[in-house]
Amino acid sequence: MRPNECVSCVDFKCTDVNHSNYIVPYVEVKPQSIAIIMIAEAAPVSPNDYFYAPGNPLFAQTSVLAFNDAGAKVRSMNDILDMGVYLTTAVKCGKTGYGIKAKSIEICSHILEKELALFPNVKVIMLMGDAAIRSANYISKRLGEGRAIPAGPTYKTRCGKHFFRGMRAFPSYTHAGPSFFIEKSKRKMIAQDIGDALSIVAQSGS
Repeated sequence: MRPNECVSCVDFKCTDVNHSNYIVPYVEVKPQSIAIIMIAEAAPVSPNDYFYAPGNPLFAQTSVLAFNDAGAKVRSMNDILDMGVYLTTAVKCGKTGYGIKAKSIEICSHILEKELALFPNVKVIMLMGDAAIRSANYISKRLGEGRAIPAGPTYKTRCGKHFFRGMRAFPSYTHAGPSFFIEKSKRKMIAQDIGDALSIVAQSGS
């Protein structure tokens, strides 16, 4: 299965993102094999930097480093997929500024909701950054389940135990992009969160 063949945006209502950089993961994946979904904030400025782009794209570089920091010795996005981890973004288009409007995140959360439904065996959702956290909350509230992640700064909420549609949910920090190389303290917390997520899956026998 290729997720981009199953879900898509049809009307592009958002006004503060770059629609020419619209990306839903186009990688071939076995839905039943995925135990962790890791959701970054938005598509990169250049499609060449996307997780599954050919060569050595930036999002793949920082993802591999994040998993290595957590003790998972991977060398590529294929290695991460083989571990049962699927990476995507909350917002499918590229940013045009530093942030993304709440309305744009809400609109795109409908696409993410359909994307998540493609994977029946997920045990952990990792929400890598504010846009991913907001998106999960929009989905959860729409389904009548309230907020998956409580309001508050991530350094506080990540210490709690949260659930999204019955799955463990980890609010964490953005790992995809150049800021990963700069914010050393957040990088350590990202590694801890990835390690905890992998431990949950290992303990479940997946």
